[in-house]
Amino acid sequence: MNLPNKLTIMRVLLIPFFVVFMLWEVTGEYDKWIALAIFIIASLTDLLDGKIARKYNLVTNFGKFMDPLADKLLVCSALICLVSLVRIPAWIVIIIVAREFTISGFRLIAAEQGTVIAASYFGKFKTTFQMIMVILMIMDLPQLNLLTQIVMWAALILTVLSLIDYLYKNRSVLKETD
Repeated sequence: MNLPNKLTIMRVLLIPFFVVFMLWEVTGEYDKWIALAIFIIASLTDLLDGKIARKYNLVTNFGKFMDPLADKLLVCSALICLVSLVRIPAWIVIIIVAREFTISGFRLIAAEQGTVIAASYFGKFKTTFQMIMVILMIMDLPQLNLLTQIVMWAALILTVLSLIDYLYKNRSVLKETD
């Protein structure tokens, strides 16, 4: 169990704490700020685990599997909380979650064929914009409403573009061979 994998596991373990502070009144006025801090820390572990794994050649099959799953769990948990708090429309979250399921299924098919589908730049930008969007929505500051809306639309557009990009670049995965 190397450091990048420990960071990935830490990210997953932070999710329930994040959800508790997002949805239940624990401390009162500080809950959203504690949730925000947890989300930012969890998001930073995503940045760190990949950099460390690549720099020190600590890439593992566990990391290849768990890192993107941990990202999806973190972002989707946050988005579902934000729908519950009426800070983001449910239809946007449905598109984002549907994209994640589609890509995960696509990767499973590719893996069965012995093909590894690497993360694309669109996918990385998508994740970055989604995390920034979540941070802005957790903060819920009226003076940042316009910025929050712009980032939300950018995240949605990048979500759709990254789906199209993955499917197009890897369309051979779906072709049946005889």
